[in-house]
Amino acid sequence: QAQLTESGGGSVQPGGSLRLSCAASGFDRTNYVMGWFRQGPGKMREGVASIDKNGKTLYGDSVKGRFAIYQDNAKNELYLQMNNLKPADTAMYHCAAVDLDTGNWWDAYGDFGYWGQGTQVTVST
Repeated sequence: QAQLTESGGGSVQPGGSLRLSCAASGFDRTNYVMGWFRQGPGKMREGVASIDKNGKTLYGDSVKGRFAIYQDNAKNELYLQMNNLKPADTAMYHCAAVDLDTGNWWDAYGDFGYWGQGTQVTVST
């Protein structure tokens, strides 16, 4: 059974940093694009970053230059390094996996494939 489990969220002041982790199990990651999406209070779901099996990364415009996605294939883990956090980054962050045969990760996350329960990130003074 496929499972994605996020960790690493918390409360931080503006300008601070956090690193999120996602442990993946129960499916063959080599056929999936992995990524992170978030949903803040009263906001629509938003793609944050994705990474394919070759390490190619894509980022949402609001996080470019501040966030970095990377993976450890040996450990089956995905990470999101978040720097210079802003109050607008406050959200529940979810790890998501989309099958390459399904389509583009940015069109499918949260609707197709697998995703975890999320980890809360709160940025405030």
